[in-house]
Amino acid sequence: MDEQPIIIKRKKKVVGGHHGGSWKVAFADFATAMMAFFLVLWLTSTASPEQKLAVEGYFRDPIGFTEGGTPNPVDLEGSASVINEATQDVEANQIQLQDEVVEELADTLEQRRMEELFQELKKRIEESETLQQFKDQLLIDITDEGLRIQIVDRTGRPMFDSGRAELKYYSQEILFELAKTLGSVNNKLSITGHTDATPFNGRPGYTNWELSADRANTARRALVAGGVRPEQIARVVGLADSVLFDQENPTAPVNRRISIIVLNQKAADDIRSSAGRGGVPVIDLTRPTEAQESQAREKLESGDWLQEREAPAPGELNW
Repeated sequence: MDEQPIIIKRKKKVVGGHHGGSWKVAFADFATAMMAFFLVLWLTSTASPEQKLAVEGYFRDPIGFTEGGTPNPVDLEGSASVINEATQDVEANQIQLQDEVVEELADTLEQRRMEELFQELKKRIEESETLQQFKDQLLIDITDEGLRIQIVDRTGRPMFDSGRAELKYYSQEILFELAKTLGSVNNKLSITGHTDATPFNGRPGYTNWELSADRANTARRALVAGGVRPEQIARVVGLADSVLFDQENPTAPVNRRISIIVLNQKAADDIRSSAGRGGVPVIDLTRPTEAQESQAREKLESGDWLQEREAPAPGELNW
């Protein structure tokens, strides 16, 4: 039997050859680092002591608040000042813009509160039997000063008797009902009395100016008795016939009215600043004494305030 030949393969070893290029990347990084190192040595050898101190302070505190440091250690001849001025302008504009936004938001919120109060008063008028009877005499709107409520006279149904500053019983009930809502808000109130153009001839020296002021003050006392806080009152004035509701008919009953304004913040501030008294409420008439207030309450409880009487002198308490 023939034997198979044995075949042996030998591989030749190649000396040398390609080992990759990673060493080139490492050498390039090394060369770059050395170049940066020698550049730093050259800069430090040519820099002045002040510049070295600035650089040192910068690396200690990059923001530049450390003594000797600066946010711009290299002076580029004016670039830093331009940046600073631009930054200050931007900050000033941002502050001004923020103030305007805050003021607009405050006005919007106050306007919304006035509208909510407007709706609340309308709802109270609809739900109150007392106010429902006289809703044709109640005029409510929103003005630049705030929410205005006007109680006007109608033919055969005046708030006051002619030439007098005593409230009719139903007029007082109207003010009491309104006081329940007005006393629940934090806003200041302004109360204004108006007459028609018919001259007052009741007694010498007593004109429509005194009459309108007395009526406004009587309305103030009724509101306070009904629940309005005394410190809420910011202004009580009488304007006689200087601001007519119906200018085409100066003697019309609608010109005789009491105007109550729930003041917004701006209007309240204007009243305080114009008064020049550090925010002390301005009332045109002399405030009644405690004895007069007590006497008025007794009359209110007994019903004596309904009796007919002469027009009050300035400062006299009447209901």
